[in-house]
Amino acid sequence: MHNQITILGNLTRDIELKYSGGGMAIASTGIASTKKFTSNGEKKEEVLFVDLTFFGKSAEIANSYLRKGSKCLIAGRLKLDSWTDQQGQKRSKHSVIVENMTMLDSKSDTQPQSNSHDNHNVNNPQVTHENVPAQQSSYQQASMEYDLNEDSVPF
Repeated sequence: MHNQITILGNLTRDIELKYSGGGMAIASTGIASTKKFTSNGEKKEEVLFVDLTFFGKSAEIANSYLRKGSKCLIAGRLKLDSWTDQQGQKRSKHSVIVENMTMLDSKSDTQPQSNSHDNHNVNNPQVTHENVPAQQSSYQQASMEYDLNEDSVPF
């Protein structure tokens, strides 16, 4: 079986970066994807909010280059989180483990937030940016290709 989801949207909050006991970077944030449509002559908007988790080098890159409002194309694995709340009710929600990411903001919008990454030529096959010279400007997954630019993103 194959579990793959692709989401195009804007981050809903700044990246929260932590490190595991073994030193692996783990970053979390959320993404909002908006669908605009017309129903019975009335314009409507549907917004989907999904939590994201990045691991390893992707987590560190996301922390350096992304912030609340950043435009991204995310591909990853859908995960179901389950827990019991303080009132004893069983709760659950879906989240995405990020496997591939394309940053869609302009280069000036994605400058590193700290001096820890002076090199913009990031050699990570899971992360691409249209203005980073060594990376591809399109997102490829299986036999599908998305060639996106800022003008084609609806928000």
